[in-house]
Amino acid sequence: MKNFTVLSAVEQIAEHLRKAILSGELQNTMPGVRSLATTLGVNHKTINAALAQLEKKGLLISQGQGLPREIVLPEDHTPPGLRIAILDFDSQSQGVNYMIDLRRRLEATGHLPFFTKKCLKSLGSDTTRIARYVKQISAEAWIIGAGHREVLEWFAKQEKPAFAMFGGYDQVPIAATGPDKATPLAEVTRHLLALGHRRISFIARHEVRHPKPAKGILAFLNELEAAGITTGAFNLPNWEETREGFGRLLESFFNGPTPPTALILDEAFEFNACYHFISQRGLRIPNDISLVCTDYDPELGWCKPPVSHISWDYRPVVRRIVSWANNVAKGKDDREQYITKAEFVKGGTIGLARTF
Repeated sequence: MKNFTVLSAVEQIAEHLRKAILSGELQNTMPGVRSLATTLGVNHKTINAALAQLEKKGLLISQGQGLPREIVLPEDHTPPGLRIAILDFDSQSQGVNYMIDLRRRLEATGHLPFFTKKCLKSLGSDTTRIARYVKQISAEAWIIGAGHREVLEWFAKQEKPAFAMFGGYDQVPIAATGPDKATPLAEVTRHLLALGHRRISFIARHEVRHPKPAKGILAFLNELEAAGITTGAFNLPNWEETREGFGRLLESFFNGPTPPTALILDEAFEFNACYHFISQRGLRIPNDISLVCTDYDPELGWCKPPVSHISWDYRPVVRRIVSWANNVAKGKDDREQYITKAEFVKGGTIGLARTF
């Protein structure tokens, strides 16, 4: 039979607290002796003796009489990885390049990222439903993809740290990152106006239109107003965000006497669906209508002419999220927002405005 050591009560408490420190359960400062004695169900002398052992090991530093002891992690300590839930806007985003790279890099640094079965879209972006769902998920941190302002405000108030990947995070106290599309969208609009386009429609998701337009959409509307165009539902239409709803929106545009001469589309799949719709009607791009995509997907690289789009590098976005996860694992309250650069690529799907 192998020898074994029977730990004293002091040694057991010291070992329990040591594990709590190294796991990140206890951070920054150690709770007071009275609090620990009540929580662990032992007397003050046992707690004091256990804390003295941790001081000898260098895990605690006394700050003086009546002050909490400072927790000091070993220099070679690697914090445990986080179980990170990714609540994206819809399931379609899970296979895009930046999501694949993000999961790979988080896993490489010891974290356990996973997509939730439900998405913001299926939850209706309703904070009451989201709150109930979040309680069912075992996670230590959250990444929210393309959440609107109300959703991100709710997550910012929760105990568990959260990160806004895109969405309406402006002026919300939450860690976030995403491309600055406002500048290139203003450039896109000015370029279309210079080519004679006056009937320009931006087909965007509900989340970036309500409760108030996102910065990029505001940039688009402001440029139209500056050109003397009174903006309204034609420029920023409401639509049912389904395949059928998208088709009805396009039908309403092109069955009327004054169809748009240029369309700005928010997603690559919308661009492809619109391209197919327009081709079926015998219209040519860009001779009859100009198209712009505010995002880019590698599939669009196969198109001819090249798609006019807004380009941004996803790698800084991924690096920022991984940095945030590492900071959170170390106990830091990281709420920095990092905006990446985006640019307008003119492509070949924009031309002179046609007079219908």
